[in-house]
Amino acid sequence: MASSFYVDSTCIDCGTCYWVSPDTYKRDDGASAVYNDPLDSESFKSAYRALLSCPTSSIGVNDSKKLDTPPADLFPNLIEENVFHTGFHSEKSFGAASYMIQREEGNILIDSPRMLNLLKRKIHELGGLKFQYLTHRDDIADSDLYHEEFGSKRIIHKGDKIERTDHYELFIEGDAEYKLAEDLIIIPVPGHTEGHSVLLYKNKYLFTGDHLCWSTRLNQLYAFKNHCWFNFEEQIKSMEKLLDYNFEWVLPGHGSPIKLSQEKMKEELQKCIEWMKE
Repeated sequence: MASSFYVDSTCIDCGTCYWVSPDTYKRDDGASAVYNDPLDSESFKSAYRALLSCPTSSIGVNDSKKLDTPPADLFPNLIEENVFHTGFHSEKSFGAASYMIQREEGNILIDSPRMLNLLKRKIHELGGLKFQYLTHRDDIADSDLYHEEFGSKRIIHKGDKIERTDHYELFIEGDAEYKLAEDLIIIPVPGHTEGHSVLLYKNKYLFTGDHLCWSTRLNQLYAFKNHCWFNFEEQIKSMEKLLDYNFEWVLPGHGSPIKLSQEKMKEELQKCIEWMKE
């Protein structure tokens, strides 16, 4: 029997589908593939979220009748408390994830998904956007369109002020942390790019862009050494800087969000630093 889902030859191997729905998709010979047909409603919804997140629309479905939730209600998908995964990854960011924090003071979009009417309507329903925080120059995707729609102020480090970002509203500078609010701290972490930064929310959630992720293959926190566009030695120093902060979640641009105790997270971060120095 054919699977409910399939992946076609346009896949760019960004890894989105097999962290969004690891029970259905896997990496196979440099591309994504379906290896297990979802058998219940929750696994089908997870597989469908991967379909909607795919930046190249490389995933198709053979049996949409199994979806008992309208696609419009699958994203933004609640991770915990008021933190959401927006889905709809963009090929402009090589499939990087985007997140949203819903706050009474104004919602914050972290990095940029594709601009689609379906997602745009849901963000309006959740209160619109006050800020767009961009971790670095690579993952800005449709940030200009979201600015036009919501009037959201775009924030990025001055080290990543380039032609595509030089019209943004707020540039942070230097190596010192920047308090966007009492519970929102932007921490410059140069390395992957000159102006890369991360966002710490409530001393619990760390949005890391391409600076830090969780490797399921190595089963540890990880930095992209082969995709470091500025300076890997600086990235090691930036990683060491994070040892001064407490957090339980790492929510990266690439790879699955991971939650650990604060103590375990520090252990894993130290392990990552030691691995980077090898």
